[in-house]
Amino acid sequence: MKKVPFATLLLGTLAITACQLNGSNDQGRLAASASFRDYWYQGQAELSRYSLQQVQYGAANPGEAVLIFVTEDFRTDTQVKLESDERDQATSVLKLNALRRFVTGIYDYSLYSSVFTPVDTDQFEHSLKVTFSAQDWCGQTYTQLNLRDNGYQVLGHSYFEKNAEEDYTTEEAWLEDELWTRLRINPDQLPLGEVPMIPSAAAARLAGQKLEPQPAVGTLSAYEGKAFSGKNLRQYALKYPQAQRELRLVFESTFPYAIVGWEETYPSRGKVLTTRATRTETLRSDYWTHNAPTDTTLRQKLGVGRY
Repeated sequence: MKKVPFATLLLGTLAITACQLNGSNDQGRLAASASFRDYWYQGQAELSRYSLQQVQYGAANPGEAVLIFVTEDFRTDTQVKLESDERDQATSVLKLNALRRFVTGIYDYSLYSSVFTPVDTDQFEHSLKVTFSAQDWCGQTYTQLNLRDNGYQVLGHSYFEKNAEEDYTTEEAWLEDELWTRLRINPDQLPLGEVPMIPSAAAARLAGQKLEPQPAVGTLSAYEGKAFSGKNLRQYALKYPQAQRELRLVFESTFPYAIVGWEETYPSRGKVLTTRATRTETLRSDYWTHNAPTDTTLRQKLGVGRY
Protein backbone atom coordinates (compact mmCIF):
# COMPACT_ATOMS: atom_id res chain seq x y z
CA MET A 1 0.00 0.00 0.00
CA LYS A 2 1.31 3.42 -0.99
CA LYS A 3 2.11 5.61 2.01
CA VAL A 4 0.50 9.02 2.18
CA PRO A 5 2.75 11.75 3.64
CA PHE A 6 1.72 12.84 7.12
CA ALA A 7 1.45 16.47 6.01
CA THR A 8 -1.03 15.48 3.33
CA LEU A 9 -3.10 13.54 5.84
CA LEU A 10 -3.02 16.47 8.26
CA LEU A 11 -4.10 18.99 5.64
CA GLY A 12 -6.88 16.70 4.50
CA THR A 13 -8.11 16.25 8.06
CA LEU A 14 -8.04 19.99 8.71
CA ALA A 15 -9.93 20.68 5.51
CA ILE A 16 -12.70 18.32 6.54
CA THR A 17 -12.96 19.20 10.23
CA ALA A 18 -12.61 22.96 9.81
CA CYS A 19 -16.25 23.28 8.77
CA GLN A 20 -17.70 19.86 9.55
CA LEU A 21 -20.99 20.73 11.20
CA ASN A 22 -23.19 18.00 12.54
CA GLY A 23 -25.21 19.30 15.47
CA SER A 24 -25.03 15.88 17.09
CA ASN A 25 -25.29 16.96 20.71
CA ASP A 26 -28.32 15.37 22.34
CA GLN A 27 -29.25 18.56 24.18
CA GLY A 28 -31.41 20.50 21.78
CA ARG A 29 -31.81 17.70 19.28
CA LEU A 30 -34.19 15.87 21.59
CA ALA A 31 -36.09 19.10 22.18
CA ALA A 32 -36.66 19.54 18.44
CA SER A 33 -39.57 18.11 16.50
CA ALA A 34 -39.17 14.98 14.40
CA SER A 35 -39.46 16.98 11.16
CA PHE A 36 -36.78 19.39 12.37
CA ARG A 37 -34.44 16.51 13.24
CA ASP A 38 -35.03 14.80 9.90
CA TYR A 39 -34.22 17.96 7.95
CA TRP A 40 -31.44 19.61 9.93
CA TYR A 41 -29.44 16.66 11.31
CA GLN A 42 -28.48 14.95 8.05
CA GLY A 43 -24.96 16.40 7.77
CA GLN A 44 -25.96 19.07 5.25
CA ALA A 45 -26.40 22.81 5.22
CA GLU A 46 -29.10 24.75 3.42
CA LEU A 47 -27.67 27.33 1.01
CA SER A 48 -29.88 30.02 -0.55
CA ARG A 49 -28.91 32.78 -2.93
CA TYR A 50 -30.91 36.03 -3.25
CA SER A 51 -30.90 38.82 -5.79
CA LEU A 52 -30.40 41.99 -3.76
CA GLN A 53 -31.22 45.67 -4.09
CA GLN A 54 -29.58 47.22 -1.01
CA VAL A 55 -30.37 50.77 0.04
CA GLN A 56 -27.33 52.90 0.85
CA TYR A 57 -26.45 56.53 0.12
CA GLY A 58 -29.99 57.36 -0.96
CA ALA A 59 -30.20 54.72 -3.69
CA ALA A 60 -30.96 51.03 -4.18
CA ASN A 61 -27.69 49.32 -5.12
CA PRO A 62 -27.35 45.97 -6.96
CA GLY A 63 -25.89 42.97 -5.22
CA GLU A 64 -26.57 39.50 -3.88
CA ALA A 65 -27.14 37.81 -0.53
CA VAL A 66 -26.43 34.26 0.60
CA LEU A 67 -28.00 32.63 3.66
CA ILE A 68 -26.30 29.50 5.02
CA PHE A 69 -28.28 27.62 7.68
CA VAL A 70 -26.73 24.62 9.42
CA THR A 71 -26.76 22.91 12.82
CA GLU A 72 -23.65 22.47 14.92
CA ASP A 73 -22.57 21.71 18.48
CA PHE A 74 -21.77 24.93 20.34
CA ARG A 75 -20.08 25.42 23.69
CA THR A 76 -22.24 27.38 26.10
CA ASP A 77 -19.31 28.45 28.30
CA THR A 78 -16.78 29.79 25.81
CA GLN A 79 -19.41 30.27 23.05
CA VAL A 80 -17.41 28.71 20.24
CA LYS A 81 -17.88 25.62 18.06
CA LEU A 82 -17.38 22.39 20.01
CA GLU A 83 -14.26 20.61 18.74
CA SER A 84 -13.48 18.49 21.82
CA ASP A 85 -15.23 15.67 23.70
CA GLU A 86 -16.70 17.99 26.36
CA ARG A 87 -20.28 17.55 25.19
CA ASP A 88 -21.67 18.35 28.62
CA GLN A 89 -20.53 21.92 27.94
CA ALA A 90 -22.36 22.19 24.62
CA THR A 91 -25.78 22.48 23.06
CA SER A 92 -27.07 22.16 19.52
CA VAL A 93 -27.56 25.43 17.68
CA LEU A 94 -29.03 26.46 14.37
CA LYS A 95 -26.38 28.72 12.90
CA LEU A 96 -26.94 31.31 10.21
CA ASN A 97 -24.11 32.77 8.17
CA ALA A 98 -25.57 35.69 6.23
CA LEU A 99 -23.55 37.42 3.51
CA ARG A 100 -24.50 40.56 1.62
CA ARG A 101 -22.38 42.05 -1.16
CA PHE A 102 -23.42 45.12 -3.12
CA VAL A 103 -21.91 47.87 -5.24
CA THR A 104 -22.09 51.59 -4.46
CA GLY A 105 -20.74 53.48 -7.45
CA ILE A 106 -17.09 52.62 -7.97
CA TYR A 107 -16.70 50.62 -4.76
CA ASP A 108 -18.41 47.75 -3.03
CA TYR A 109 -19.59 46.58 0.39
CA SER A 110 -19.36 43.18 2.04
CA LEU A 111 -21.47 42.50 5.15
CA TYR A 112 -21.12 39.19 7.00
CA SER A 113 -23.01 38.11 10.13
CA SER A 114 -23.18 34.85 12.07
CA VAL A 115 -25.96 33.98 14.53
CA PHE A 116 -25.88 31.07 16.98
CA THR A 117 -29.36 30.12 18.23
CA PRO A 118 -29.91 27.11 20.51
CA VAL A 119 -32.46 24.66 19.15
CA ASP A 120 -33.73 24.09 22.68
CA THR A 121 -35.60 27.38 22.98
CA ASP A 122 -37.22 26.29 26.24
CA GLN A 123 -33.85 26.24 27.99
CA PHE A 124 -32.29 29.11 26.03
CA GLU A 125 -34.68 32.01 25.50
CA HIS A 126 -32.33 33.96 23.23
CA SER A 127 -29.35 33.43 20.96
CA LEU A 128 -25.99 33.03 22.61
CA LYS A 129 -23.82 34.92 20.16
CA VAL A 130 -23.79 37.18 17.11
CA THR A 131 -20.73 38.28 15.15
CA PHE A 132 -20.67 40.85 12.39
CA SER A 133 -18.06 42.37 10.11
CA ALA A 134 -18.28 44.96 7.36
CA GLN A 135 -15.75 45.81 4.68
CA ASP A 136 -15.87 48.63 2.16
CA TRP A 137 -13.28 50.78 0.48
CA CYS A 138 -13.27 53.22 3.39
CA GLY A 139 -12.43 50.65 6.09
CA GLN A 140 -13.56 47.74 8.23
CA THR A 141 -15.66 47.19 11.35
CA TYR A 142 -16.17 44.19 13.61
CA THR A 143 -18.85 43.66 16.26
CA GLN A 144 -19.57 40.74 18.61
CA LEU A 145 -22.43 40.15 21.05
CA ASN A 146 -22.22 37.44 23.72
CA LEU A 147 -25.05 36.58 26.08
CA ARG A 148 -23.77 36.65 29.65
CA ASP A 149 -25.51 36.55 33.04
CA ASN A 150 -26.13 40.30 33.08
CA GLY A 151 -27.09 40.80 29.43
CA TYR A 152 -25.38 41.05 26.06
CA GLN A 153 -21.73 42.01 26.14
CA VAL A 154 -20.96 44.13 23.08
CA LEU A 155 -17.42 44.38 21.75
CA GLY A 156 -16.61 46.46 18.71
CA HIS A 157 -13.63 47.62 16.69
CA SER A 158 -13.91 50.06 13.83
CA TYR A 159 -11.94 52.19 11.42
CA PHE A 160 -14.42 55.01 12.13
CA GLU A 161 -13.78 57.36 15.06
CA LYS A 162 -17.36 57.34 16.37
CA ASN A 163 -17.18 53.68 17.38
CA ALA A 164 -13.46 52.94 17.17
CA GLU A 165 -13.46 50.85 20.36
CA GLU A 166 -16.63 49.61 22.07
CA ASP A 167 -16.97 47.49 25.19
CA TYR A 168 -20.25 47.68 27.07
CA THR A 169 -23.15 45.55 28.29
CA THR A 170 -26.75 46.06 27.25
CA GLU A 171 -29.78 44.38 28.77
CA GLU A 172 -30.92 41.01 27.46
CA ALA A 173 -33.61 41.42 24.83
CA TRP A 174 -34.72 40.02 21.52
CA LEU A 175 -32.13 40.35 18.75
CA GLU A 176 -33.28 41.25 15.28
CA ASP A 177 -30.45 39.03 14.02
CA GLU A 178 -32.00 35.99 15.70
CA LEU A 179 -35.42 36.41 14.11
CA TRP A 180 -34.14 34.59 11.04
CA THR A 181 -33.06 31.46 12.94
CA ARG A 182 -36.04 31.48 15.32
CA LEU A 183 -38.32 31.68 12.29
CA ARG A 184 -36.73 28.53 10.88
CA ILE A 185 -37.19 26.72 14.22
CA ASN A 186 -40.80 27.81 14.82
CA PRO A 187 -42.28 31.04 13.40
CA ASP A 188 -45.08 30.96 15.97
CA GLN A 189 -42.45 31.73 18.64
CA LEU A 190 -41.56 35.07 17.09
CA PRO A 191 -42.24 38.09 19.33
CA LEU A 192 -45.55 39.85 18.72
CA GLY A 193 -46.82 43.23 19.83
CA GLU A 194 -44.65 45.82 21.54
CA VAL A 195 -41.24 44.40 22.40
CA PRO A 196 -37.74 45.77 23.12
CA MET A 197 -35.53 44.76 20.19
CA ILE A 198 -31.80 45.12 19.55
CA PRO A 199 -31.49 46.04 15.83
CA SER A 200 -29.42 43.89 13.54
CA ALA A 201 -25.70 44.57 13.57
CA ALA A 202 -25.80 45.26 9.82
CA ALA A 203 -28.61 47.81 10.13
CA ALA A 204 -26.87 49.49 13.05
CA ARG A 205 -23.63 49.72 11.07
CA LEU A 206 -25.27 51.23 7.98
CA ALA A 207 -27.22 53.72 10.12
CA GLY A 208 -24.37 54.48 12.53
CA GLN A 209 -26.44 53.41 15.56
CA LYS A 210 -25.41 51.92 18.90
CA LEU A 211 -26.52 48.35 19.54
CA GLU A 212 -29.06 48.63 22.33
CA PRO A 213 -32.77 47.78 22.73
CA GLN A 214 -35.25 49.97 20.88
CA PRO A 215 -39.07 49.96 21.01
CA ALA A 216 -40.43 47.75 18.24
CA VAL A 217 -43.72 46.15 17.18
CA GLY A 218 -43.89 42.65 15.71
CA THR A 219 -46.75 41.20 13.64
CA LEU A 220 -47.28 37.84 11.94
CA SER A 221 -49.75 37.48 9.08
CA ALA A 222 -50.46 35.96 5.70
CA TYR A 223 -48.39 37.56 2.94
CA GLU A 224 -50.59 39.49 0.56
CA GLY A 225 -47.99 41.40 -1.43
CA LYS A 226 -46.83 40.84 -4.99
CA ALA A 227 -43.04 41.18 -4.67
CA PHE A 228 -42.55 37.52 -3.72
CA SER A 229 -44.09 34.44 -5.29
CA GLY A 230 -45.11 31.16 -3.67
CA LYS A 231 -48.04 29.32 -2.15
CA ASN A 232 -49.37 30.06 1.33
CA LEU A 233 -46.66 32.55 2.22
CA ARG A 234 -46.52 34.28 5.59
CA GLN A 235 -44.91 37.52 6.63
CA TYR A 236 -43.26 38.60 9.85
CA ALA A 237 -43.02 42.38 10.09
CA LEU A 238 -41.01 44.33 12.63
CA LYS A 239 -41.48 48.09 12.93
CA TYR A 240 -39.21 50.54 14.77
CA PRO A 241 -41.41 53.64 15.18
CA GLN A 242 -38.62 55.90 16.46
CA ALA A 243 -36.15 54.91 13.74
CA GLN A 244 -38.84 54.90 11.01
CA ARG A 245 -37.60 51.49 9.91
CA GLU A 246 -39.46 48.29 9.09
CA LEU A 247 -38.22 44.76 8.35
CA ARG A 248 -40.45 42.24 6.56
CA LEU A 249 -39.48 38.56 6.34
CA VAL A 250 -41.53 36.50 3.87
CA PHE A 251 -41.44 32.73 4.24
CA GLU A 252 -43.21 29.50 3.37
CA SER A 253 -45.93 28.60 5.86
CA THR A 254 -44.98 24.91 6.07
CA PHE A 255 -41.81 23.35 7.46
CA PRO A 256 -38.91 24.00 6.92
CA TYR A 257 -40.25 27.57 6.67
CA ALA A 258 -37.90 28.60 3.87
CA ILE A 259 -37.31 32.36 3.56
CA VAL A 260 -38.30 33.45 0.04
CA GLY A 261 -37.20 37.04 0.56
CA TRP A 262 -37.19 40.12 2.73
CA GLU A 263 -37.61 43.87 2.61
CA GLU A 264 -36.27 46.70 4.78
CA THR A 265 -37.72 50.19 4.51
CA TYR A 266 -35.87 53.12 6.10
CA PRO A 267 -34.72 56.70 5.46
CA SER A 268 -31.52 57.20 3.49
CA ARG A 269 -30.26 60.69 2.65
CA GLY A 270 -33.68 62.25 2.99
CA LYS A 271 -35.55 59.53 1.10
CA VAL A 272 -37.56 56.57 2.39
CA LEU A 273 -36.41 53.60 0.31
CA THR A 274 -36.76 49.83 0.42
CA THR A 275 -34.08 47.15 0.33
CA ARG A 276 -35.37 43.95 -1.29
CA ALA A 277 -33.87 40.45 -1.50
CA THR A 278 -35.54 37.78 -3.65
CA ARG A 279 -34.58 34.12 -3.53
CA THR A 280 -33.24 32.73 -6.81
CA GLU A 281 -31.74 29.33 -5.85
CA THR A 282 -31.60 26.91 -2.92
CA LEU A 283 -29.60 23.73 -2.47
CA ARG A 284 -28.58 21.45 0.38
CA SER A 285 -24.94 20.42 0.60
CA ASP A 286 -22.11 19.42 2.90
CA TYR A 287 -20.33 22.36 1.34
CA TRP A 288 -17.28 22.15 3.64
CA THR A 289 -16.20 19.00 1.77
CA HIS A 290 -16.49 20.68 -1.65
CA ASN A 291 -13.41 22.88 -1.75
CA ALA A 292 -11.62 21.61 -4.88
CA PRO A 293 -11.44 23.60 -8.14
CA THR A 294 -13.88 21.15 -9.74
CA ASP A 295 -16.47 22.03 -7.09
CA THR A 296 -17.00 25.47 -8.63
CA THR A 297 -19.83 23.80 -10.54
CA LEU A 298 -21.81 24.02 -7.29
CA ARG A 299 -21.24 27.79 -7.25
CA GLN A 300 -22.67 27.92 -10.74
CA LYS A 301 -25.64 25.85 -9.62
CA LEU A 302 -26.28 28.19 -6.70
CA GLY A 303 -25.74 31.20 -8.97
CA VAL A 304 -23.42 33.19 -6.71
CA GLY A 305 -21.23 35.94 -8.08
CA ARG A 306 -23.45 36.98 -10.97
CA TYR A 307 -24.82 40.36 -9.82
